[in-house]
Amino acid sequence: MPGPAPKPALSVVREGNPGHRPVPDSPVLPPVEFDEPDWSKELPEAQAPKKPTEPERETDESIEHFQQRCYRYEKKLAEYHLRRQAINGTRFVKRRASAEWNRIVPVLQKSVGLGAVDWSVVVDLCICVARLEWAEHELSREGLIVLGQRGLARNPHTTIASQYRTQIKTYIRELGLSPAARTGLPGREDGPDDDDPFD
Repeated sequence: MPGPAPKPALSVVREGNPGHRPVPDSPVLPPVEFDEPDWSKELPEAQAPKKPTEPERETDESIEHFQQRCYRYEKKLAEYHLRRQAINGTRFVKRRASAEWNRIVPVLQKSVGLGAVDWSVVVDLCICVARLEWAEHELSREGLIVLGQRGLARNPHTTIASQYRTQIKTYIRELGLSPAARTGLPGREDGPDDDDPFD
């Protein structure tokens, strides 16, 4: 009678570099001084709409025709408010993105250094931070639960905020903008000018 099946061997996970294999050096990029982008070009503002005029019933106009004009007016009024909300949001995002740029760029230049290829990443991070704050602003104003076509529903801004928050976490990890992320990034050492490979 055959004995019990042999137990599978346990895999051993070794930390560090037990094989002493050479670790490739990180690419060194020439440091640059970032110019703040023109946020009006990065975030163009929509043209301000004209507020629709509330209709008045004409003397010989039927009730049905007047109700149709009122329905079209209400639809145009809703579109007007959405356009105004978009314009206000863009203005907020431009101001907040500029403030975030001036907050993090000096820190990154001193901590890990920034190369020319990092410009678009930092720009996108600032926009994500600003749009997340705007989404949270709208959530506070409208509430987590809103009235939709089928009754009570979750505010769509909760999904928007979640997506931006996920993207920001990626940038935080890549740029070392949290205590945990900074432990995995090499610090930029201050040394004599002779040590600069780009001199």
